[in-house]
Amino acid sequence: MITDRVRADARRLWTYHRMGHTPRPCDVLIGLGSHDIGVAEAAAALYLRGLAPVVLFTGGNSPTTRQRMPRGEAVHYRERARELGVPADAILTERRASNTGENIDFSRSLLREAGLAVSSVLLVSKPYEERRAYATVGRRWPEVTVVSASAPVTYEGYAASLGDERLVIDMLVGTLHRLLVYPAKGFVVAMPVPEEVLAAFERLRAAGFTSRITG
Repeated sequence: MITDRVRADARRLWTYHRMGHTPRPCDVLIGLGSHDIGVAEAAAALYLRGLAPVVLFTGGNSPTTRQRMPRGEAVHYRERARELGVPADAILTERRASNTGENIDFSRSLLREAGLAVSSVLLVSKPYEERRAYATVGRRWPEVTVVSASAPVTYEGYAASLGDERLVIDMLVGTLHRLLVYPAKGFVVAMPVPEEVLAAFERLRAAGFTSRITG
């Protein structure tokens, strides 16, 4: 049951996962593949504001996207961005990555092969993945400056768009769990987690919102 207490804790995690960066011009815009086509839409909007000269969509398939995006996440993202007005010659696609670390590693390699010098990245992800994406780049590509971005949506709006608030809470909990355990595995840089966020996480985990906890 999603009580007022549960919802308040979920909002606290939602707020923590957002980095609060102000989008600004960068050398490249990288959209991280996922089940959420809103990432492509947010990336297109930022490109059309003139915040990067090139967009790179990265992602192959995972169990959660294979049915929804049979041609691969990056390809579906590209198609949506084209529908929204991003020119074809401004889009690169990386079609192999199956996790966030590979998203970063393979994107970096593709940009190098394309002869593009990159010192700053506008990194677009799902709203609740902004901080983990930022921490992943900090580990895998520390030489670049990163500006994290996502669709400008509230917790309530995102839950309504998915039609499954419990799943959203599970994802918030799972993402924070990764931020806590992944530094020791070498996947991300450690990020400070305020005590009140940890307390909210523990309450939600104890309440059974655990289906997206892995590792």
